[in-house]
Amino acid sequence: MEMNDGDNEEFGFSRNYFLAKELRGSGKRSHSKLSDIDVVDEPELIAAASKIEPKHEKEVKELMNSYRSSYPEWAFELRCGLGLLMYGFGSKKALLEDFASTSLTEYSVVVVNGYLPGINIKQVVAALAELLWDQLKSKRKNPGSSSKVQQPFSSRSMDDLLAFLDEDRTNECFVYVVIHNIDGPGLRDSETQQVLARVASCSHIRMVASIDHVNAPLLWDKKMVHTQFNWCWHHVPTFAPYKVEGMLIPLILAHGNTTQSAKSATIVLQSLTSNAQSVFKVLAEYQLSHSNEEGMPVDNLYASCRERFLVSSQLTLNSHLTEFKDHELVKTKRNSDGQDCLHIPLTNEALEKLIAELSQ
Repeated sequence: MEMNDGDNEEFGFSRNYFLAKELRGSGKRSHSKLSDIDVVDEPELIAAASKIEPKHEKEVKELMNSYRSSYPEWAFELRCGLGLLMYGFGSKKALLEDFASTSLTEYSVVVVNGYLPGINIKQVVAALAELLWDQLKSKRKNPGSSSKVQQPFSSRSMDDLLAFLDEDRTNECFVYVVIHNIDGPGLRDSETQQVLARVASCSHIRMVASIDHVNAPLLWDKKMVHTQFNWCWHHVPTFAPYKVEGMLIPLILAHGNTTQSAKSATIVLQSLTSNAQSVFKVLAEYQLSHSNEEGMPVDNLYASCRERFLVSSQLTLNSHLTEFKDHELVKTKRNSDGQDCLHIPLTNEALEKLIAELSQ
């Protein structure tokens, strides 16, 4: 049976495909590891990175300027009660701040840097309430009249603050909230996102936010997206470098900074209870005195903490360990004897600094 040109081409493609698979399978595999990379000190890497010349600056600037024509549309959407959610490759920090400084000057604006790890959401909501209070005072016909809500707002509960922001009033007063990276590490937990959604739904609040993480939409359910945040999505790639947003991200090709690691761990531990800190300190001291071991067995940690009256049951210890693991302060691995051991992923120098910080 004769084959036409199309059959010959298909046969040749199939033959080459299986031949390539065979050759690839018979080739040698690379034994290179990430640990084989010759890493450098962080200051040296930062200095080298700062000398890299940015490319396409003119095109990036022109792209940023092109978005200015959309500012009136964005401001109109905010006045209609929608929330603006900006996404796309590149830092959107400069874009949002330029929009706020040129188009949102009629009312107060609060900027939240969601890329920072230590954000206190209660302080943010209290600041919004104070700004709204100032607007109401300035627009009130009788400044001496009494009000149901009195300052300071910092001492009020979250429910009281949200009720104040959502109170039905005849005069139009708004506070704009600009959130850089609403999907940032300091805001992405479920509880904080629920609070932000409630804030966005308040009658006197208008929200503008940016996202950069590919899975950011998974933070919200249908009600939060369409009812509370009421997002209006805008694709605004800027291709601008993430200079400010990436300052706190460790460099993968640099040696770990001992001081920074100890400081970060201290900040996390200070947010936990004193009992949890004491349990962590027991584990840290054991790891320093048994540096040749693979970690501290869970049973040994329980016995040590029980002797010091830090825990009353295994259940209490497990709750502390869950917190440590959630914050990536402790890792679990199985030693050669088959026991589950706990290990703190810090150098001895960082651990010593950490213990000194906790003892102060």
